[in-house]
Amino acid sequence: MTIYDDALDELRGVFAKVDDRAVDEAVRMIADAGKIVVFGGGREGLQIRGLAMRLFHMGLQASVVGDMTTPAIGPGDLFLVTVGPGEISTALALLDVAKRAGATILFITAQPEGRGAKFADRVLVLPAQTMADDQGTAKTSVLPMGSLYEGCLFVLFEVMVLKLKARLDIGAEAMRARHTNLE
Repeated sequence: MTIYDDALDELRGVFAKVDDRAVDEAVRMIADAGKIVVFGGGREGLQIRGLAMRLFHMGLQASVVGDMTTPAIGPGDLFLVTVGPGEISTALALLDVAKRAGATILFITAQPEGRGAKFADRVLVLPAQTMADDQGTAKTSVLPMGSLYEGCLFVLFEVMVLKLKARLDIGAEAMRARHTNLE
């Protein structure tokens, strides 16, 4: 077995534990939202930015916290946050703002007992190693630090996009038409 096989087996192992009904509920929340604003720190932020791009390609109003064009959110809008370890200070502050503004909160994490989940209307658990459990006897992944969680985020988001495409009846050509021509 190669290290690639080990890494892919770990990804498969995580998805064997994911509740697909919770994923479907997350997809429903995205489909029903007015505006969608996303946040993730570090490498999680890179993954969720990719999701925001695909949501935009589907014609949804999606923005990333920190971009100059991110609108205010409130009732009817969705704040979608990923914090694998369950809490980071920036996310906690943003979750508080979104909650007080009346936005619906979807929180993706590997650590649902963390403080971030307490703000959420819905928690989607992605049970993968993060930096919260990457040392000593808690370490289970061949991948470093939070890479297993981050890799799983990519796969999860792509599956969510497929489910959204079906739910909203959006074809590949419609998505392609919204792709930038400034590359």
